[in-house]
Amino acid sequence: PDYYMESGGNMLALYRLKVLIIYMESDFVLVWEEPINSQKEESTGVSPAHRKWREVFLNKLRVSGLLLEQKDILQTKTKISFVLLSAPWSVLCFYAEEISLRVPLQVVTAPIINWSEHFLSRLSLPNPLSQDVPNPPPDYFTCQFRNNKLQRFLGSEDRDTFFKTTQRHQVLYEILARTPYGSVKKGEVGIDRLLSEKVFSAAYPLHEGGFQPPTPPVPPESFGLRQILYSYWATWSSWRRYQPLDHIREYFGEKIALYFAWLGCYTGWLLPASLVGTVIFLFGFWLMATDVPAKELCDSGDSFIMCPLCNICTHWNYSSICLSFKAGVLFDNGGTVFLSVFMSLWAVTFLEYWKRTCSALSHRWDCSEFEDIEERPRPEFTAMAPMTMRNPVTGAEEPYFPENKRLNRTLTGCMVIIVMVSLPTFKVCVCGGWGGGAARIASLSGSVLNLLAILMLSKVYTSLAHILTRWEMHRTQTKYEDMFILKVFIFQFVNFYSSPVYIAFFKGSFVGYPGNYNTLLGVRNEDCGAGGCLIELAQELLVIMVGKQLINNIQEFIMPKMMSWWQKRKMRPRLKEEKVSPWEEDYQLLLCEGLFSEYLEMVIQFGFITIFVAACPLAPLFALVNNWVEIRLDAQKFVTEYRRPVAERAQDIGIWFPIMQLITHMAVLANAFLIAFTSSFLPRLYYRYTRDSTLSGFINFSLATSPRNYSRQHTPCRYRGFRDQDGKYLPEYFHLLAIRLAFVIVFEHVVFSVGRLIDLMVPDVPEDVEVKIKREHYMAKEALAENQVKRVFNAGMHRIQDLCSLAVLSVKRRPFKSSYMFNLQC
Repeated sequence: PDYYMESGGNMLALYRLKVLIIYMESDFVLVWEEPINSQKEESTGVSPAHRKWREVFLNKLRVSGLLLEQKDILQTKTKISFVLLSAPWSVLCFYAEEISLRVPLQVVTAPIINWSEHFLSRLSLPNPLSQDVPNPPPDYFTCQFRNNKLQRFLGSEDRDTFFKTTQRHQVLYEILARTPYGSVKKGEVGIDRLLSEKVFSAAYPLHEGGFQPPTPPVPPESFGLRQILYSYWATWSSWRRYQPLDHIREYFGEKIALYFAWLGCYTGWLLPASLVGTVIFLFGFWLMATDVPAKELCDSGDSFIMCPLCNICTHWNYSSICLSFKAGVLFDNGGTVFLSVFMSLWAVTFLEYWKRTCSALSHRWDCSEFEDIEERPRPEFTAMAPMTMRNPVTGAEEPYFPENKRLNRTLTGCMVIIVMVSLPTFKVCVCGGWGGGAARIASLSGSVLNLLAILMLSKVYTSLAHILTRWEMHRTQTKYEDMFILKVFIFQFVNFYSSPVYIAFFKGSFVGYPGNYNTLLGVRNEDCGAGGCLIELAQELLVIMVGKQLINNIQEFIMPKMMSWWQKRKMRPRLKEEKVSPWEEDYQLLLCEGLFSEYLEMVIQFGFITIFVAACPLAPLFALVNNWVEIRLDAQKFVTEYRRPVAERAQDIGIWFPIMQLITHMAVLANAFLIAFTSSFLPRLYYRYTRDSTLSGFINFSLATSPRNYSRQHTPCRYRGFRDQDGKYLPEYFHLLAIRLAFVIVFEHVVFSVGRLIDLMVPDVPEDVEVKIKREHYMAKEALAENQVKRVFNAGMHRIQDLCSLAVLSVKRRPFKSSYMFNLQC
């Protein structure tokens, strides 16, 4: 009204006001580009079929009740069309009930309190991690939306703000994802297929204004939600602050908020792990200076002439590896046993703590029953399912795909997975056979080829996993994502861990002895380097883990900025210079690629710091530093560089949690075998209790002499092993073998037992959360019961009115003998 009065009642100004209101109410944007010159349409991929599909799709969106407003931007060679979509109140109510959106019943005042915040407050100490974030979103008791119960919900009188912005986006995306534009049998359904066919260039909800906060002295309470997230979360100065999880959930949805909650929880738990690992590493420096076998080796001079490590290698002096041997003591000492036990129990305790945290967050964010009851079938599944069947839980009629057909497709996909997984395994087996003088050249070229193979196979396999998972026709989005993640993770697990596993457990184990070396495909099996396999494993882990993290962080910092600059440069040449609209600004941003790569990077890292921690005590420290940087980089990407993703609900982090549980169990076994068979911890312990408690003479004890038949033709030499001069195993070998197997059994039984005890003692759901869940169920039941009573009462009154009307009619047709009969019939 002020705008209209200031313009003097100009009708053009009123029209502009109407357009402005439409812009403000737009919930979703569809974009496509086409050349201005019609002769270039075919060369640029604009086909008549695409135009027809687009017109059919937009018309069906209008039929479904959406409001559409098209805006065109003319550039020198291209016309960019924006379609602004919004849903009226009736459409919002219908689909809110259809997809089981939850709406508020009562306000709850329950702020998120971290354990560290609670601990410091009890000690009356200041908390350096806390910060006062303005405009905290309120928490509610909620229940599923029902149109006939609208008056029972908080804020139902205000239609503009009753549904949150993210809920409006979910309704719009549901309509876009299930609207067909062609043959349903051919899968011509939904916006995702149209985007893959390049019919539309983009589809995204709008950001809520810019991210840069206004210049002072504007109070923080007047900031928009995106500005709050940038100021109190995405800036580098917030690295030591708690994350504003409620604000993240309010803007991006529960799925993204749960990722950052898990990442923050994981990073916090890395702090004690990194402290213990660093202490163990520093303890190794003291051992390195006082280790008796290391002194014996360095002072041995020419006493130990070692056998050649390959067919074209020469004899070498054992004292020449003095520095390598001392460096190996840093990673191969008694402290690594304690660290292995500590990290195994740390992983179990961390997962238990996350289960409790996740249950509290999922209830607070109204997702505690999402996967079991509330999650609807995927829109693509809804459109392509061949039949319907009643849901045994909700009783609703839902699309259905026969289980036997899905099982056949899943088994076919498993066969493809096995074939694809064998490729990196074959690569390791082929590259693992070289040694000796060609080792340096083979190692360098093999690393380059390995990197290229990883990059190419990762791209191919991710695309193949998408096709297989879509073909398997999973009902819900959660199940679809879980199966896709499982396929890709199996491949990436083999891809990243095949080399460390080979070095830790197979390299040097099947070499043989001088004069009787084992071969594979005519090539002598590879032996460990002069410093031993454990230091090679530590080097491999540092190169893969730290190098990969460094490259990823540089890539995440530079690539989005370069791509965003290029996108804005493409949008710059315009025929008419106008103010850039919000939807055009968002179109210049990058497409949000989801959370899969972020989770995968962190879970692979979780495997490195648990499975091979005995070989690299500093792995948790490197992971901690990386994650501090990772949180800020991810926050900046989502707030400043990505288009706003459609908010998705989630009950937990999905299949990533079972994957981490599997990694935790594998870590216990891997560390047990690593200490028992790769480390020198048990041989030293055996020598200390059977020979000399000071370890004097251990070097000579651990070396065998070359067999007689070999020494007649070559220079007599020594090699690592427990054999006699005929090449047969000594009794000490079998003693050590029994000790090693016993250590593995005792180690894994103790760790698994303590972990199981922790699991039993710590409930998955905190007691206060259980009380809140029961309270919320009670309130939802009361709301439903009250409406049912009203419905039954109203139906009874209507029935009585109908009977009385019939009685009146019968009186008019055939009068009763007395008024008593009339009243009796009524």
